[in-house]
Amino acid sequence: MSGPPGICIVGTSNAGKTTFLEKLIAEFERRGYRVGTIKHHHGDFEIDKPGKDTWRHARAGARAVCISAPRKIAVIRQVDEELSPEQIVPLLGPVDIVLAEGYKKADWPQIEVCPLKGCTALVGRKDRLIALVGDGVSHSQLPCFGTDETGAVADLIINFLGLE
Repeated sequence: MSGPPGICIVGTSNAGKTTFLEKLIAEFERRGYRVGTIKHHHGDFEIDKPGKDTWRHARAGARAVCISAPRKIAVIRQVDEELSPEQIVPLLGPVDIVLAEGYKKADWPQIEVCPLKGCTALVGRKDRLIALVGDGVSHSQLPCFGTDETGAVADLIINFLGLE
């Protein structure tokens, strides 16, 4: 894979993936890494506002719509099939690491976030899981971290991906 390395944060719905990812992003940024993120969504989504110019462009048939401001840019593009994380990475611009929320079937390494009741059945790919995160979680073959141990999880990711 060319470009920055990536890792998937996986887990069941409402397991705490987004909350943990927020902490992990902040930890990497604190250490000087430029972080890009990808959020996997199973259905369709709408980020544009009905009635706004870009929404109107898309509704008229534009396959790609870009909005540009002095400090931000956003592109909404119609695709014919779902893109893999590897296909999305080049769209993120200059980043050092990509953290993806979801993509349980992806080929990237995965860290599974377990809900408070624990991980009764892992949802990540067993051949890709490198750790579990959850308070009180234990596993015989994978390192386990509490939800506040973002520094230790960042260390694991840095070592695993060779980012040092």
